[in-house]
Amino acid sequence: TALMFRFLLIRLLQTLPVLWAVATLTFFMVRYAPGGPFTAERSVPPEILKRLEAHYGLDKPLGVQYVNFLKSLVTGQQPSIRHSNRTVGEIIRESFPVSLELGAWSLLIALAIGLPAGMLAAQKPNTAQDYVPMSAAMVGVCLPTFVLGPMVVLFFALKLGWFHTSGWNTPGDRVLPALTLGFHLAAYIARLTRGGMLEIMGQDFIRTARAKGASGLRILTRHALRGGLLPVVTYLGPAVAGLITGSFVIETVFNIPGLGKYFVGSVFDRDIPVVGGTVFFFSAIILFFNLLVDIVQAWLNPKVRLE
Repeated sequence: TALMFRFLLIRLLQTLPVLWAVATLTFFMVRYAPGGPFTAERSVPPEILKRLEAHYGLDKPLGVQYVNFLKSLVTGQQPSIRHSNRTVGEIIRESFPVSLELGAWSLLIALAIGLPAGMLAAQKPNTAQDYVPMSAAMVGVCLPTFVLGPMVVLFFALKLGWFHTSGWNTPGDRVLPALTLGFHLAAYIARLTRGGMLEIMGQDFIRTARAKGASGLRILTRHALRGGLLPVVTYLGPAVAGLITGSFVIETVFNIPGLGKYFVGSVFDRDIPVVGGTVFFFSAIILFFNLLVDIVQAWLNPKVRLE
């Protein structure tokens, strides 16, 4: 419809200054950070250092470097400093599908655990049926992925020998990293689902449905679920974007060749083109999913106006 088209157009136009601000901050933060791309290794002769800086455009005035940096974000053709003969666009195209697959499996696990747990807890609040899943969710919230990851490797890989400790070569290599990310996200989903369902279950139209003799399952699926999931949908926007763009910690712990691992390495190497390209790409993904969340919220809740 015209209203939806106007809404999408306005939101897309709003993303442009955000992306520009992110790119600008990234450029100057990396450019003025201590060290440089050629200072981490052994001392480089001055004449070779000058050639390297000229090759990557680091000898030009800062304003020219900034303009070239912005152009490279659009084209993706800027060569990486640390990964020879590869451009930023090639690195993103090769590594992002890995992060996308990891994020997709993690999201499936999180939804499969979090939604039923939250719905189960909301059915009988302040009982054992509520306390058990919410206690498990609290553990998941308090246990960060950089702690949970080594724990699952120690138990399932080293002690039981069911999986490899790292890598991304076999289907089994997906299990531990996806489970680590998925359990952490499932904890938040469970708590948000419980809170949203409890709020909806106390509304007048739910009591009316009960008075008319509707079954508990029908009330849950036909009346309460749609509104009760609104907090979850709001949270899933940035959460899913974070999953799909890859977890820096998990990809490093499990040695997964995803975009997050390349980003961490490029920060330590002061690889300005790769840092800028990945941050810009991450930002675009997050903005896209925030827009998607707004659309889904409008569909779930007719009170939301597309403005």
